[in-house]
Amino acid sequence: MDKQFERVAGARKISYDELAHVTNSFSEQNKLGRGGFGEVYKGLFNDSNGFSEGNIYVAVKRIFEVSIQGIKDYTSELMIASQVRHKNLIQLIGWCHEKRELLLVFEYMPNLSLDCHLFNAEKLLTWEQRYTIGKDLASALNYLHEECKQCVLHRDIKSSNVMLDANFNPILGDFGLARLMHYDMRSQTLQGGTEGYIAPECYETGKSTKESDVYSYGVVLLEIACGRKPFVPTEDGNWVRLVKWVWDLYGSGKLFEAVDQKLYGDFDREAMKRLMIVGLSCAHPHYQLRPKIGEAMNMLKFIEEPYTLPANFPQPTHPIPSGSLTSSDSSNFSSSFEASLIQHRSRARLD
Repeated sequence: MDKQFERVAGARKISYDELAHVTNSFSEQNKLGRGGFGEVYKGLFNDSNGFSEGNIYVAVKRIFEVSIQGIKDYTSELMIASQVRHKNLIQLIGWCHEKRELLLVFEYMPNLSLDCHLFNAEKLLTWEQRYTIGKDLASALNYLHEECKQCVLHRDIKSSNVMLDANFNPILGDFGLARLMHYDMRSQTLQGGTEGYIAPECYETGKSTKESDVYSYGVVLLEIACGRKPFVPTEDGNWVRLVKWVWDLYGSGKLFEAVDQKLYGDFDREAMKRLMIVGLSCAHPHYQLRPKIGEAMNMLKFIEEPYTLPANFPQPTHPIPSGSLTSSDSSNFSSSFEASLIQHRSRARLD
């Protein structure tokens, strides 16, 4: 089983004992965060580990539950993260499945995640950094959708899954919900995502598409521009979706009132307007009217003009996309790997 995976992965197998050692036995002091599928710990490899020359910090993702579903998600993330190569996608370094543990080892991002900087006044991002992050994220998503051997649906694009490296370059991570899809297919059977970033049609169809990834990306663009989370509090104590809040301001000619006040007006007005209109276009309630991610990328590069949007916020119609995919989230490799890993876990429980 391990040899089968090593031929595909391009990342090394690391023992559980080794990972426990470099994370101080997965101590609370080393914990970086907690996600939907597991906890992430900071680790340090050095010369004595034989891992590399000099010190190298890593982020070790420890899967919560060793179940059939947990193994599926682990396998999917391993398979996809090991195959993608882009400067704005997280790099898989190693993996481990032993002692009833599932662990993934990634490069460590010293500036943590995008949301930490957007919603924390002490870690303010400049306008130039924000615009670059928006463009580079589009490049990474375009690679996943259009340039990989198989189309990759990320299915959980959000600001907390965008890491920032030492130079504040965005690194899209967390492929736990990602799935491969043939280019001639339209959608993935299972819906992924996080509330606030999920496209309207997904609630009815239960399917993920390129368009639903683009919707999530659009929400992140609006977070970057506005410094607000996907839900905005209203004066009457309720909440409104960020997309509708910005769209209403756009329709009333007050778009710049949505801009993050923490920037104190220090931004390029033409580029800011473009960023927000591209964000609204990507998060359009009607999936047929969203740009492809390559188009959005070119809009942010000033190669193409942004879409012209209606003044009134369009009401979602929740159409069902045609040509849905009934079963496609595994290749021959992933299916056999999952089966052998499940058998391995079953034997471990009996032992």
